Amino acid sequence: MPAKPDPKKILDEAMQVEPTTRAFIAETLLESLDLDQDFAVSPEWLEEIRRRCVDIDSGKTTLLDSAMVINELRGKYTR
Repeated sequence: MPAKPDPKKILDEAMQVEPTTRAFIAETLLESLDLDQDFAVSPEWLEEIRRRCVDIDSGKTTLLDSAMVINELRGKYTR
């Protein structure tokens, strides 16, 4: 029987890839949960989610690394 994957190792490795790849991984994992059955999402939000995913996948939207954004904001507002 093969060993189960180590979730911490998977997360650590995922955090090393570029933001667009992490977004794809997150999107794929969320879709695998089939959350549509667990709670209602309005048609407007579903369309917004789809639009954002298309923008990310097409490169229209640029994702930023959260640590970089936080560091920039700290530098800007910490004096």
